[in-house]
Amino acid sequence: MAHHARTDVLPIQTIVANASPGAWRDGLVTARDQDALTVLLLDGGALVLSTSAAPELGEPVAVHPVAEVIAVGSAWYSARALADHDGAPRS
Repeated sequence: MAHHARTDVLPIQTIVANASPGAWRDGLVTARDQDALTVLLLDGGALVLSTSAAPELGEPVAVHPVAEVIAVGSAWYSARALADHDGAPRS
């Protein structure tokens, strides 16, 4: 198991992310507004996430939507989806 710096990530999020490595989705940061981060996914679509991660615009990231985690480099942060690719709010 790889060791990553974790910020506000719960143990269950780490377990879920490690148990389903195929769910990670690569993307690029396209916007940031306070704690809302927009990620354009390389396999199509986009996500708006609530997170304390602060990557630069254009920076590559990986998102695990099931575990609600975003990886910026080797650091993991909690990241709750606020809206999906069509802008529809998530409940």
